[in-house]
Amino acid sequence: MTATATLTSDEQKVSSLIDELLAEFPPRSTDGTTFLGAQFDKGLAWVHFEVGHGGLGLNPKLQRTINERLFAAGAPNPVARNPIGHGMCGPTVAVWGSPEQKKRYLRPLFTGEEVWCQLFSEPGSGSDFAGLSAKGVKDGDEWIMNGQKVWTTLAHLSRFGLLIVRTDAEAVKHAGLTAFVVDMQAPGVEVRPLYQITGEAEFNEVYFTDVRVPNHEMLGNIGDGWRVSLTTLMNERVSIGGAIPAKGSGPIRDALKVWKDLPADRRDPATRDELMSLWVRAELLRLTNIRASQNRKMGDPGPEGSIAKLAMAELNKDIYSFAVSLLGADGMLFPSGYQKIRPEQAMGLENPQKAFLRSRANSIEGGTSEVMRNILGERVLGLPGDVRVDRDVAWSKVPRN
Repeated sequence: MTATATLTSDEQKVSSLIDELLAEFPPRSTDGTTFLGAQFDKGLAWVHFEVGHGGLGLNPKLQRTINERLFAAGAPNPVARNPIGHGMCGPTVAVWGSPEQKKRYLRPLFTGEEVWCQLFSEPGSGSDFAGLSAKGVKDGDEWIMNGQKVWTTLAHLSRFGLLIVRTDAEAVKHAGLTAFVVDMQAPGVEVRPLYQITGEAEFNEVYFTDVRVPNHEMLGNIGDGWRVSLTTLMNERVSIGGAIPAKGSGPIRDALKVWKDLPADRRDPATRDELMSLWVRAELLRLTNIRASQNRKMGDPGPEGSIAKLAMAELNKDIYSFAVSLLGADGMLFPSGYQKIRPEQAMGLENPQKAFLRSRANSIEGGTSEVMRNILGERVLGLPGDVRVDRDVAWSKVPRN
């Protein structure tokens, strides 16, 4: 649309606010934190959030327009600074947090001044998340937390975490959970690195030993933990698989570059056909995510997030397997060096070899591809669910390893 007259009132409002933001805080000459804070204050952080909490209460499809204009002007990307906070914890606090929690946490989360992590998975309950055993015990105006979490992305950088613990062992496993915001610098919190196949430790294991959390840091009410976690997990799947990149960008761009760098005699028709098949899948995923984003509302996204996450995970593995195969013997090298480090950001993909290794995790993190297929089978296709023998059994009575 080129003329203001063709815009709806909401689109005009957003466009005017973008103009004001760019005029008052030119991105190329403004500190990134300052710019993101101003973006939040104008309601352009999450446009579908409530007014006063980073949003304008408008259709989420307008966020794409906001992002395109701001990024084109050189604005910083808040997701790069705080991916777990922006894509998962922020939307959860927006839905389940008290007014005080929203006011305290959402702005510094968006600006990246306070990094967040998600404390869900445990060594004995990964895909069976509701079977977790970390516990919270009420003690006056506080809760005492004990347990272990695992595969916690960027916990080593995080100021706060979204923690789910078991507060009632005699309830059925889904009903006895409660969610809290936890201070990652509190006494009793220990973060240890988990080194991945890439040599990096973007993941961590986190131990809680008599960690005290104030009652006012509860999200929702006692026993709401499963419902809170669904908000987080569904937003996580959108965050991981629901990105809307420019056409031909992302992993498929990496494969195209490898193809173009090949000697002419190796760019045969059969390999070109395989490349184009991957390009079509990438474009199909991109268009699907555009459609899903137009229907998204604040709260629990629909099954579109699981569709996108499953498609993205399998596509990324196929694309980087193809790219490494094209590299021939060079595909066995690791140009970035195999250093054991704790990175400042998640999923750094400097070259196809590293991306090939990192993409193996795409079908595990945020819900395995097997779990995604179960969700789609039950929620989209209406197939019978898995047999669940522990549905009506108190958690304390369920056998565990």
